[in-house]
Amino acid sequence: MTDLESEILNNMHKRIVQNFLDIVILLELRKRPLNSPDVINFVQNKFHITLSSDTVNSSLHALENERLITAMGAQNSKAYTLTERGKEAAWAFSNSKDRILGLVLNLFVGE
Repeated sequence: MTDLESEILNNMHKRIVQNFLDIVILLELRKRPLNSPDVINFVQNKFHITLSSDTVNSSLHALENERLITAMGAQNSKAYTLTERGKEAAWAFSNSKDRILGLVLNLFVGE
């Protein structure tokens, strides 16, 4: 693999994780409540990408505004859980993974 190919793959990997961070969060919240540092650690461990707290907090805030998650606890130690609507969304994403993969694959096959 050339340096350029490696750079392109690394950048694409990071873009995909960042662009689908809301889905990553929803799917992980099916297992346990998470706070912002938990999300940062989870993404680091699973995808080997370090996200800023601003990036994570922005996604958490957007999910909360969409009523997909709810916060518990004090401002500095908020833990998030799925709402019923969030559980339905996580289930829908999980069940649509083949179609989502097909959309991504179509980006490259449609040349």
